Amino acid sequence: MPEVVSTLNAPQAIGPYSQAIKHGGLVFVSGQIPLNPQGELVEGDIKVQTRQVLTNLQNILKAAGTDFNNVLKTTVFLKDMAEFAQMNEVYAEFFPTHKPARATVQVARLPRDVSVEIEVVAAC
Repeated sequence: MPEVVSTLNAPQAIGPYSQAIKHGGLVFVSGQIPLNPQGELVEGDIKVQTRQVLTNLQNILKAAGTDFNNVLKTTVFLKDMAEFAQMNEVYAEFFPTHKPARATVQVARLPRDVSVEIEVVAAC
């Protein structure tokens, strides 16, 4: 049976979805945007936004009993692919040695007009 993962250390789901779901030895973390745990938008450039997104993901993974070392796949959604290098610089801080599979795509628009959203799948 799938298990819902939830933590107060990341923004709460604001729709009909969960922060994450554990099932079959995997955890599927919903896409995170740069909101703080209180649900407030974090202002700043792509680096500031990426850091908040990855911190949210880190806290959700911790609540699921895992961490970035067990991430298998990430998907990065960017508002502007011209910001890829800056996003990637912060991303590399969170994945200094472990390099999961990744897809990065530019999208027309993200919730709250943010610059980045990232989702992950990890082993747990």
